[in-house]
Amino acid sequence: MMEGEFCSSKTSTRNMNTEKRKQGQQQEKKPYKGIRMRKWGKWVAEIREPNKRSRIWLGSYTTPIAAARAYDTAVFYLRGPSARLNFPELIFQDDDLRDMSAASIRKKATEVGARVDALQTALHTSQSQSQSESNSTTRSSEKPDLNKYPNPESSDED
Repeated sequence: MMEGEFCSSKTSTRNMNTEKRKQGQQQEKKPYKGIRMRKWGKWVAEIREPNKRSRIWLGSYTTPIAAARAYDTAVFYLRGPSARLNFPELIFQDDDLRDMSAASIRKKATEVGARVDALQTALHTSQSQSQSESNSTTRSSEKPDLNKYPNPESSDED
């Protein structure tokens, strides 16, 4: 084996590792199509209008699912039933697919995104509250305060 061949295969292996790392980072930061995360943690959605350079702003959301649902709504109204969606099973077509303006698409998408965002935030809040309540009750029953004298009612002398 020639020395140059070894060096090139080593370089190609390094390039493949770099590409895999980049793909992994993209998947972590962008779990759904049509959304991205801002530096401060908010998720935003936007879509390019067909045959134009302009974009339709779909809003800023606290959860990636809400941003993805807003994107799905917009892409469905722009491209029809053949559109590639993040959640194809959740699309709701309430009226016929006619040509809609960018403003009406934005309005429908932001309504869906806001609704999903509110539900996701409420769900997350209630789950974290129930977990903290269950943790506090298990902590109090598991770990008695050893610096406290026992109550006379709970003594075994009765």
